[in-house]
Amino acid sequence: MAELTGMVRPESVAVVGASAVAGKIGNNVIKNVINCGYEGKIYPVNPKEKEIEGLIAYPSVSDIGASVDMAVVAVPAARVPGVAEDCGQAGVKNLVVISAGFKEVGPEGLELEKKLTQICSRYGMRMLGPNVVGLIDTHTPLNASFAGTFPPKGEIAFFSQSGAMLVAILDWSLAGGPGFSRVVSLGNKADLSEIDFIHDAADDPNTRVILCYIEDIVDGRRFLEVVSRAARKKPVVILKSGTSQAGAQAASSHTGALAGSDLAYDVAFRQSGVIRAGTMTELFDLAVAFARAPIPRGSRVAIVTNSGGPGIITTDNVENAGLQMARFTKETIEELREKLPPEAGLYNPVDVLGDALADRYRLAMQKVMADPNVDSMVVLMCPAGVTQPVETTRAILEVKELFPDKPVFAAYMGGETLAAGAGMLIRAGVPCYTFPEPAVAAISGMTRYNDILQTPEDNNGVRPEGIDRNGVKAIFYDVIRDHRLVLLGNETAEVAKCYGISAAPITLATSPDEAVGVAEKMGYPVVMKVASPKIVHKTDVGGVKMGLQNADEVREAFNEIMDSVHGYMPQAVVYGVEVQKMMPKGSEFIIGMTRDVQFGPLIAFGLGGIYVNLLKDVSFRLARGLTEREIESMLRETKAYTLLRGYRGEKPRDMGALVDVIRRVGALALDFPEITEMDINPVFAYEEGQGLSALDIKITIS
Repeated sequence: MAELTGMVRPESVAVVGASAVAGKIGNNVIKNVINCGYEGKIYPVNPKEKEIEGLIAYPSVSDIGASVDMAVVAVPAARVPGVAEDCGQAGVKNLVVISAGFKEVGPEGLELEKKLTQICSRYGMRMLGPNVVGLIDTHTPLNASFAGTFPPKGEIAFFSQSGAMLVAILDWSLAGGPGFSRVVSLGNKADLSEIDFIHDAADDPNTRVILCYIEDIVDGRRFLEVVSRAARKKPVVILKSGTSQAGAQAASSHTGALAGSDLAYDVAFRQSGVIRAGTMTELFDLAVAFARAPIPRGSRVAIVTNSGGPGIITTDNVENAGLQMARFTKETIEELREKLPPEAGLYNPVDVLGDALADRYRLAMQKVMADPNVDSMVVLMCPAGVTQPVETTRAILEVKELFPDKPVFAAYMGGETLAAGAGMLIRAGVPCYTFPEPAVAAISGMTRYNDILQTPEDNNGVRPEGIDRNGVKAIFYDVIRDHRLVLLGNETAEVAKCYGISAAPITLATSPDEAVGVAEKMGYPVVMKVASPKIVHKTDVGGVKMGLQNADEVREAFNEIMDSVHGYMPQAVVYGVEVQKMMPKGSEFIIGMTRDVQFGPLIAFGLGGIYVNLLKDVSFRLARGLTEREIESMLRETKAYTLLRGYRGEKPRDMGALVDVIRRVGALALDFPEITEMDINPVFAYEEGQGLSALDIKITIS
């Protein structure tokens, strides 16, 4: 993991490409380093100048003759590798390459970027960029960027893959926005990425919340490891834009078809403890909330309002966000009834009515916040004729001080009339919005983070016992030697057996007599299916016969299957017919796997059978880091869980057996990265203690 002290708190900075000409990027950078209050040594580097901004200029970094912790590079792209070579020879350990013209411009730029990265690697230099705005740390202080703004000091670290967005946010911060601890433009991420900066910010005492705007994640495995640890220390909120081209592609399996292109990011963020923001507004609303308010201890929300309509709207938002409307104690309700007008609403939302002055608000808020069933409060204010915005704001701040462990959010639903009060709240650190929806969204995000903190760490991974990896290797070797990518049914059954997955016995037969022999040995009734890697939907071509009870039926079924398949698909290579033991009927589920390029195998569970794609009742988890607790949570997320628990008098299904099989599928997917897709559909789950049986298993390898 990168050690970033020399980059965020360097003792000396060289600006390569520093310029004496106002308006040039090199001039902006050197001025920013000087004017931000940086106390270390500053070295302008420009062979054409003797002095820049009152400082001695040097022809090259190696000519400085003193130790340089960090070099900020702002020269044309073609000159950057030479500058990096000079920096490496001079012992510089950190580069911020502002210069553009690398992989973002095409193949030639990509080759130049590879050359630059190789130079950095050779000298052990860590590089931010290229193609960045730069780096800012308000607590050092250091402004190693060409941005026109130095943000107010605060506790929010913001890492952005978009330079334009970063500059816009910096400008916005001057108009009453939040303060920042660090702001980093990630650019092309040729070396350092958001992963490195998240890791460093997690231990930064000046950072309370970590924000990211990203367009992709290159190293999914490392992201999961680093961010899972960081999120235990402080909130990590990420806005991920675009659609992952490396995510699940159009696929032949049910699981692949159900895994949308952005699904892997959703699952990865959830499993690593990231709060995912849907918009820029939500990203910074959450940032302000985490930076300024205590984390609620639960999901119970109270509303105090001077208007019924907004109270109802906020109530709807609370419930739609998965939060709970707080239920007041009997004592709270009686006290409110005694002190408020008869027409007031008492049961949450508390409606103090349109003629409420500050004292009525104060009383209601105190009683509500004192209630043990309340975890957070939203105060709504509409500008009625007698409303006292400033005085009521003072009352909110007084109540906030009385209950410092419970967050207070406000929605001042007006303009100029309420502006003074809203400004007071913001300056005092109370999140205040024009409408209630963002307040509820912020509470929802903070509550999700509280759930993350309350969940015990579980290192019980997916490795089950009784696994035969060599057996699977041999099967895959034979498949590849046969120039196939899709396993036959008898081969998938053998793979399942090697990994302890209970599957219905299945054997390949190449003649009617061989099929009869297999069926006699296996025991009736049996199912027969065409064996062809080119035929995905066997039923559609007459390739399946079920409930066969004797030898005559088996012979007849073999011939009918072969004739039908040849009629429908005469070009298909047919290996024979698979004879499978017909298992007792159970509840039908699907367990599947599809592989994401960034994050690896995604495991799916849901309702199975013929309706899987229609109902789409499926939940997903990453195989990497999958724990028994996560698998159980995965089951609970689906409607299938109702069947598992026992529905309308039916006995519960064997959840323990399902959890075990999901663990084994996860282990198989991790052990064999050549498996691109896998479906077990249906899985028959039987009554508790009676296990399950995998009926139809599809495996595709690369």
